[in-house]
Amino acid sequence: MLGLRRAFAALLPLPRAGSPPAAAMSTLLIRQERYAWLRELGLQEENPGGNLEDYEETVKKAKEAWKVWADIPAPKRGEIVRQIGDALRQKIKVLGSLVSLEMGKIFVEGVGEVQEYVDVCDYAVGLSRMIGGPILPSERPGHALIEQWNPVGLVGVITAFNFPVAVYGWNSAVAMICGNACLWKGAPTTSLVSVAVTKIIAKVLEDNKLPGAICSLVCGGADIGTAMARDERMDLLSFTGSTKVGKQVALMVQERFGECVVTCSYFNFFKVFEDADLNLVIPSALFAAVGTAGQRCTTARRLFLHESIHDEVVAKLAKAYAQVRIGDPWDSDTLYGPLHTKEAVKMFLDAVEQAKQQGGSVVCGGKVINRPGNYVEPTIVTGLPHNAPIVHTETFAPILYVLKFKEEEEVFAWNNEVKQGLSSSIFTKDLGTIFRWLGPKGSDCGIVNVNIPTSGAEIGGAFGGEKHTGGGRESGSDSWKLYMRRST
Repeated sequence: MLGLRRAFAALLPLPRAGSPPAAAMSTLLIRQERYAWLRELGLQEENPGGNLEDYEETVKKAKEAWKVWADIPAPKRGEIVRQIGDALRQKIKVLGSLVSLEMGKIFVEGVGEVQEYVDVCDYAVGLSRMIGGPILPSERPGHALIEQWNPVGLVGVITAFNFPVAVYGWNSAVAMICGNACLWKGAPTTSLVSVAVTKIIAKVLEDNKLPGAICSLVCGGADIGTAMARDERMDLLSFTGSTKVGKQVALMVQERFGECVVTCSYFNFFKVFEDADLNLVIPSALFAAVGTAGQRCTTARRLFLHESIHDEVVAKLAKAYAQVRIGDPWDSDTLYGPLHTKEAVKMFLDAVEQAKQQGGSVVCGGKVINRPGNYVEPTIVTGLPHNAPIVHTETFAPILYVLKFKEEEEVFAWNNEVKQGLSSSIFTKDLGTIFRWLGPKGSDCGIVNVNIPTSGAEIGGAFGGEKHTGGGRESGSDSWKLYMRRST
């Protein structure tokens, strides 16, 4: 397993080469009693590092490991994935703590993310006995057509910081039961999560006398991601990240006629009709907008309210925002933690300023919180038109733009006018409106919700979006077909 050279330092950056100075070593979290649990995950003062030469070696080992893995019957591969799920379950609290520490999401969300990987493993175990194609009638006497499914080979998985465990789980568990080896590049800012998860998986594989390289890891920056996108040995590449980088990755993969699954940016839509149950609307909107401090790919960014209920809902929502408990992600009372980076704080402030300049009014929030860490206030902005530039600008931060609508037709059109198409939600009791929303002239998103928030997708369904959000699906339904090739 190769990864980005990184010591677990709280304050001081380490030099690029050589041993860390004593001052830096003294600040390592892993040496502090409060963080002793890090060693339970196999983490050390310094964790394996890598460069492009190491990447080359890792790919070679992964391709060799695939030859072993592909020969194992699918149900037995499912048994290995079951054991991986059990191993993750045994470490769920310490892994959840690491996710919270490194990414910044609250502890319960960190644990929930690991649980999602466990759940995908359970799902994949059953799937391992079901994958396959039909036997079809042939025109020729005494013949039959057989649709044969085989693994693609090596699946590259590039994940983002906001879900440093779950997204890899969606891909790897399903890819593995299909007979593929996996090569994972996690986000540079959550590399310790990647190292810890890979160590757990490698132990399960090696305990079963299988090569740990079946699930390999390469940590690094754009150079490693570019190498993966351009590498013809990468039979399928799954990318999660920004639209800007996703376009670059997709073009590089397409230049070599490769296959890719791309999940990029979002601009999720939440609309409430006049007949909606506000007892559902208020907590749903709150969860969708401020969960994970607004850094989910399914976070609600636009809330459209029928003009007859606009003022009432805004007042109730502002009151709910005032009750959000902000604090230490490890505190069980905390509902809302920090943003991931200082750059995210700057993006938040810039977006709030642009919203004001374009005619918006800040109902609540809009400021940096005066405390250590990247904390900002969850924010509600009203008074903007549906086509204001900032309303169409991706901002990975807890800003909710609340807008008015009059008619169903216009609000459906406004849902679809943005370039992204991941998740959308509608709140109404009218069955006609619901089925029009689900139909061909309704939402053009990959995830379409009714009377539930935009966030909280389930593993049994296919996850992914349309338009600039990318293409392809991960996790459930028939997403497994992306990880296999078929012949007739």
